[in-house]
Order: sequence, then structure tokens, then C-alpha cells
Amino acid sequence: MDRVKDKVVIVTGGAKGIGLSACHLLAREGALVAILDIDPAGEEVAAAIRNDGGTAWFWTLNTLNEPDIARVFAEVVHRFGGIDVLVNNAGIAGTNKPTDELSEAEWDEVMNVNVKGVFFCTKHVIPHLRAAGGGSIINLSSIYGLIGAPDSPPYHASKGAVRLMSKTDAMLYAADNIRVNSLHPGYIWTPMVEAVARQDEKGVEHFKTAMGHLHPLGRMGEPDDIGWAIVYLASNEAKFITGTELIVDGGYTAR
Repeated sequence: MDRVKDKVVIVTGGAKGIGLSACHLLAREGALVAILDIDPAGEEVAAAIRNDGGTAWFWTLNTLNEPDIARVFAEVVHRFGGIDVLVNNAGIAGTNKPTDELSEAEWDEVMNVNVKGVFFCTKHVIPHLRAAGGGSIINLSSIYGLIGAPDSPPYHASKGAVRLMSKTDAMLYAADNIRVNSLHPGYIWTPMVEAVARQDEKGVEHFKTAMGHLHPLGRMGEPDDIGWAIVYLASNEAKFITGTELIVDGGYTAR
């Protein structure tokens, strides 16, 4: 119950899916959770955590608004006394078209949210982590930050960028005792993946079964599978882990 006791953890995109799971599990393990999202449902997540005896607060935030990021991070420090962990989880799937059919706007939309948003949040959390004497940054990438696939070029490019951003920042800030790692989920049943599944001409259940069979364990993952990995990287159990990839994919990339 105390794996991240009294650590102040920021989770972007914390209103649903993997972020929602991470917020609940972190709070259960003793963290003080700052939930950041453009979705006002984050307020309900914070309320549910408090009703369960945990500590959480919600801030509305678009991770593409750099001044707002600086302001909200300062407010988190004011409310909780500091920042120990940043989970860069906010992201979008974007348009699924071949490269030669993509518009500049479709490309930029994904790269802005999935890459620039991570950059902005990392940039503005570093001073607070230094003030805390160190900390952990956890960047949500994907199996498609490690391997390719014949679809969704902007998404795959963005997740590859997040992987190498994590390695670079791990080296840049190691002397400050700031650890930076990327997390690489396989197919996890989240609202974002469900939206993709609803585009399947054969139906949602066909999509779930087909995608599940791509994983040697024979099924898609659940948000808590990733949520617990986030708890681990946030905790002192991972104090000697930085600049690496934690793959949670049911064996997908082992093929």
C-alpha cells in the first residue's frame, strides 16, 4: 500500500484509459496525484480517489499550451509541496492513412500532442524535480515506438520520437538524480483503442479477437497492466533504472 507513499505524481491524460488506471493505482499506493487532462471527467476521477481515501486533485490542461503548463505545475507544487514524478501519458491516435495521403495538418496534429506535449511537460517539470532532489519521468510510448507496422505513420513516428527523447533526457539529467524511461504497451483495451475497433467492418469483437491473437499470450491487455508498470517506474523499486524501455505487450515484440 505504500510503494509511492507521499510522492507527488503528475499524470497527463489522467481522465480515462491508462491514465485513469495509473491515477487510481498510484493513489492506492500512497501517492498524491495531480490529474491533468482537457477532459473535465478528470474531476470525477479525483473525487472517486478522494472517496476511496486517497489524495488527488484535478487541473484542466492542454499540454500544447506551454504557459498553462508552467502555471499548473506551479499550482501543483503550491498544493502538494513539490513534484516527484511526471507521467507523460496524454496522446492521440490521429488519422490512419498512408504517408502519401496525409495532409500536413493531420501529421502535425499527432506530432504536436504526442511529441511537443511531452517536450513541454518535461521542460517545465525539470526545475521542480531538481528542487525535490530527483525524481522519475515516465513517457508513454508504444510497441510502435520499437517496431513498424503498415498503418498510422504519424502515430508510429511520434512514439519513436518519445522513445529517443526519453534516452536523451535520461542522460542529460542523470546527474540530477532524475530518471527518465519510456513505457511501451501492446494493444490495451482503452477508449482510444475502442474507437479504432469501432471502425472495423467486422465489428468490435472481431477486432478484439484479431488483435488479441497478435500477442503470444492470446489477448489484449487491460489498463491496469500498464498502470502497475507506471507505479513500478515511479517507485524507489526502480531507482537504478533510467534510459530504458519497459515493454508490457503480452509478448507482441518477441516475435
